[in-house]
Amino acid sequence: MTRTISRTDSFAGRAHLPADKSIAHRAALFAAIADGPSILHNFPSSADPQSTLSCLRQLGVPTETSGDNSVIIHGVGRTGFSAPDAPLDCGNSGTTMRLLSGVLAGQPFSSELTGDASLSSRPMQRIARPLRSMGATISLTNGHAPIRVQPCDDLTGIHYKLPVPSAQVKSCVLLAGLWAKGQTIVYETVRSRDHTERMLNLTIRSFDDGRTIHSDSSHTVPHGTFTLPGDFSAAAFILVAASIAGTAPVHMSGVGLNPSRTGLLAVLRRMGANIQISNKRTSGVEPVGDLSVRRYPLHGVTVRGEEIPNVIDEIPVIAVAGAFANGVTIIRDATELRYKECDRIKATVTNLRALGAKVEEFEDGLAVTGQVPLQGTRVSSYDDHRIAMAMGVAALGVHGTTTIEDADAAAVSFPEFWDTIAALQA
Repeated sequence: MTRTISRTDSFAGRAHLPADKSIAHRAALFAAIADGPSILHNFPSSADPQSTLSCLRQLGVPTETSGDNSVIIHGVGRTGFSAPDAPLDCGNSGTTMRLLSGVLAGQPFSSELTGDASLSSRPMQRIARPLRSMGATISLTNGHAPIRVQPCDDLTGIHYKLPVPSAQVKSCVLLAGLWAKGQTIVYETVRSRDHTERMLNLTIRSFDDGRTIHSDSSHTVPHGTFTLPGDFSAAAFILVAASIAGTAPVHMSGVGLNPSRTGLLAVLRRMGANIQISNKRTSGVEPVGDLSVRRYPLHGVTVRGEEIPNVIDEIPVIAVAGAFANGVTIIRDATELRYKECDRIKATVTNLRALGAKVEEFEDGLAVTGQVPLQGTRVSSYDDHRIAMAMGVAALGVHGTTTIEDADAAAVSFPEFWDTIAALQA
């Protein structure tokens, strides 16, 4: 579908966010591995976490849903999975495919993981290499999905240094370690999202030049009741929208504030954004709080280096903020963006230029000169949820109207995004 957004003269109110899908994937997978039932409150209806639930059902994991967005997962333990009778369809979800590959690497049956055209273009060698080092038999298709996993009952733990910061690769290897003989240790020099180690309560050791995370087959996977926090990555789009087009405060409650996810807060505050955090608390093992943001003049900043892994999903909307800021906003060291649901660097540059922005493209990022007059036009989501939402945010501040093609891509992570934007405009 297409969505047409006009420059707004009113943007304020209270936004309800979907649950954090990164946490939702993990909560469902870990509950399946546990010995006993788990209740996951506030489980999102977005497509990606639902792909994880669908795959778990194919593997023989009993699940139940209730009308209050709760999911009950009856854990089958490490030995209770069943061989699927068809390929496991991961949809558009790289997290589902990469984490589930770690779970399947040590199973006594064969399996195949597939996905849509976008997911099938994303690199999978980064998980195949360490899994093969552990003894798994993994075959790819020209380095991509479909992924075929052969039966294996003799995985061996490895010591693995992440070549680039990646929470998905880290989690894949640590999960495989739960079926391996001996200890599996993942070493990261730049900290990536830490939901897996938090939620599994894995051993972590910190050093001057990084940290190690440990897993082994004797580790007990916890189960119980868990309320998923609001998705900070979804909040990011509302934070930028309110910063560039707000007319009064916008409030969001129960937002996940894991420090490995909230790098955007530091970036926006450096840009001059007026963001307040209140009512800090803990939900399970995850910190949460309430956010309030109001419009304030922004100025350009540079984002690069160790800051990138913790803002990687928010970079398109940071670029949008830069287009409305005074000065130049520079983003570098973000080559990983070229291997997401689409080439997000190219998509962001192309769309901002279509709106009239002055943007320079680099292999590893971009530079956008702010406060150049922008005019609404037709832009594309490139079937990428974050590009769709970033362009929706930009449309709130440009002159005239902007039409976003394939805007329904937003449903992958924030099904209510367009309704939320409309409600805040009203």
